[in-house]
Amino acid sequence: MESPPADISHVIQLAVAPVFLLAGIGAFVNAFAGRLSRVVDRSRHLESGMQALGDHNARAAAYRELDTLRRRARLAYLGIALATLSGLLVCVLIVFAFLDHFLNLDTPEIVGGLFVAAMLSLIGALVAFLREVFLAVRNLALLRGRKEE
Repeated sequence: MESPPADISHVIQLAVAPVFLLAGIGAFVNAFAGRLSRVVDRSRHLESGMQALGDHNARAAAYRELDTLRRRARLAYLGIALATLSGLLVCVLIVFAFLDHFLNLDTPEIVGGLFVAAMLSLIGALVAFLREVFLAVRNLALLRGRKEE
């Protein structure tokens, strides 16, 4: 049960790398939350101005943009959920690394599995982020094309 200080410091060193990963995931969630906030603000602005749109074409364009904004919001929500899940898995991984050391559990499969699950979740979040950015840029290009007509 008693561990020499050198062993404990080694476990702490091994836990530092996932802590940096947590910082990156936190920054990523923050970026996603900012994008989601912008989508919500734009949606509210569009919805509040719908009554003033008398032109059928303008109203149809606003509904198309709202539809795109809804898809972007879903992707942002999914990305936030997956990134948060990734962060939680990294936290559990750190806990298991310490438990594995202090209780001599010898469960590298669990630690490895948690790391793989965290990375898969992070990959899913990054894919959702990329898709949301593509939708935003595509919608911007469509809006610019409509204004030039």
